[in-house]
Amino acid sequence: MNTATLFNAKKVVFSLEVFPPKKDTSVNVIYNTLLGLRGLPADFISVTYGAGGSPAQREKTCEIASLIRSTYHIEPVSHLTCVNSDREEIRSILQKLKENGICNILALRGDKTPGVEPKTDFLHASDLVRFIRETDPSFNLIGACYPEGHCESESLEEDIEHLKIKIENGVSHLITQLFFDNGNFYHFLNLARQKGITVPVEAGIMPIVKKSQIERTVTMCGASVPSKLATIISRYADNPAALMDAGIFYATEQIMDLLENGVQGIHLYTMNNVEVASRISRNIENIIAAKNAGENHHADTVQP
Repeated sequence: MNTATLFNAKKVVFSLEVFPPKKDTSVNVIYNTLLGLRGLPADFISVTYGAGGSPAQREKTCEIASLIRSTYHIEPVSHLTCVNSDREEIRSILQKLKENGICNILALRGDKTPGVEPKTDFLHASDLVRFIRETDPSFNLIGACYPEGHCESESLEEDIEHLKIKIENGVSHLITQLFFDNGNFYHFLNLARQKGITVPVEAGIMPIVKKSQIERTVTMCGASVPSKLATIISRYADNPAALMDAGIFYATEQIMDLLENGVQGIHLYTMNNVEVASRISRNIENIIAAKNAGENHHADTVQP
C-alpha cells in the first residue's frame, strides 16, 4: 500500500518509528518491540537505517521492514540514506526492497560519519529522490522536513526552498524532525504552505522520558527545548518513574494541541520503548478515531 493514499482516506494518520539493534546480540529486542507494538492502531511503521548505512545495517532495515509487512500485516516504510552510497549501491538496495514487497521509502541524505569521506553521487536527499523516481517510479517516496530548519541551512526560508526541490523531484508527503515547541511547527507549516508546499505533513513527536535523551537529542538535531519541558526534566531528573510519567504527559499534551489545530498526521518516535508508545497511543487513540469518523477534509488549521 502506498502510504500517500492514507491521507485521502483519513483526517489523521498515526505512525510509529523503530530502529534496528546496533548489535547482533540484541536482535531479539526488535522482535519483542514489534510484538509489543502489534496491537497499536498504527497506519504504518518506519524502520531507520542506522548511522553510516553499512551493508549489515541495510540488511537489518530490510529484514525488519519485511517482517512488519509479512508477520504483523502493517505497512512498513524503509528509511534509505545516501551519504555513504553510490548509484549502484542504491540500485541494489531498491531491488532488495522490491523483492521483499516494500514500496514505501523515507529518502534521506543521512548524517555524515566522522572520519568517513562521504560519497558524491548524492549530495542531497533531493538527489536521491530524483534517482529513485527515475530508476523505479513504483516506489512511494516520503521526505523529512525540519520545523526549525536544517542545521546546515542559513535560515528556515532557505531550508523550505530546498524542501520544494525535494517535493518537485517526487516526494508525496513529509514527516518532520522531532520538535518540542508546537509554535515552531505551526510557523514552519504556515510558511511552507505560503511557499506552495501542499503535500501532507506528519508531525514527528519524541517523548522525553530519560534525562540522557534530551542531552543526546538536542546535540543530534538541534531542537530547541521550551522552558516548560526544561523545568520538567530538571524537576524529575533524579526520579526516573516520575520523569517517564511527566514526559509522556508532555508529549500527550503536545499531540492533543496538534490534533486540535488540524495536523494531518502524528509520527511517534518510539525509541523501541513499548511501554511509552503504548501509553501515548492509549491516550490519543480515541481522539484520533473520533476525528477520522467525522468529516474527512485535509485543510490545515494552524495557529498564527
